Amino acid sequence: MPLRVEDTFRKALAEADRPLAGMWVCSGSPLIAELCAGSGLDWLLVDAEHSPNGLESILAQLQAIHGYPVHTLVRPPVNDTVLIKQYLDLGVQNLLVPMVNSVAEAEAAVAATRYPPHGVRGVGSALARAARWNRVPDYLARAADTVSVTVQIESTAAVEAVDDILKVDGVDAIFVGPSDLAASMGLLGQQEHPEVRAAVEHCLAAAKAAGKPAGVNAFAPATARRYLAAGADFILVGADVALLARGSEALAAEYIQASNIRAADGETPASY
Repeated sequence: MPLRVEDTFRKALAEADRPLAGMWVCSGSPLIAELCAGSGLDWLLVDAEHSPNGLESILAQLQAIHGYPVHTLVRPPVNDTVLIKQYLDLGVQNLLVPMVNSVAEAEAAVAATRYPPHGVRGVGSALARAARWNRVPDYLARAADTVSVTVQIESTAAVEAVDDILKVDGVDAIFVGPSDLAASMGLLGQQEHPEVRAAVEHCLAAAKAAGKPAGVNAFAPATARRYLAAGADFILVGADVALLARGSEALAAEYIQASNIRAADGETPASY
């Protein structure tokens, strides 16, 4: 039975009439990934750089998310040809490649997603979910059309090279990471520093001039609105683990800390 693959994030960005909002999926749990997939957000980022995600858990999350009206990007831990090959064979269609600091690194990321003679991706479609085990017609010939490549700009070197990185054929979009960018500028933990903001906005403007989409990470609502106003085409506004951490802390503050205060004042704590 002939099967098809889903549309790419590249197509979603091209067809969007507004910025696309997404969230991080970092828990490694297929159940949490599926829960987030049904949230109504436009896209999810399954992260393997700073999260406990290996090939098996990424596969399980792809299967859990499949069928929901959301686009899934996956971030490998490093810009590595072998890892990217494995991710693509799993069925990852949209890559967010971290720490791309130069044209050469951007070209390497793209080459890892292309079969020869246009790249270096190893051929294993008969064994791979990407081609649905050779049930997708003409997969080898059309594989590049089924994959999008977004590269992450998160260092001063990347900001300086952003105009040239945007010119690399096969780089579909850039995504700015203010946390690592701030660290590379000697401003660790100061994502809201004016110099960091200026660097982010420089990248957004460069992408607009190049005719390619640009995204940014911004959990604070005011920061997100500022970057959207500056021209961000897609944005990450939260994370599963952060939502759970802050939500559980709020419960503790409401039902434990408040009870302790009342007890200290001589009141009887409420029963739960």
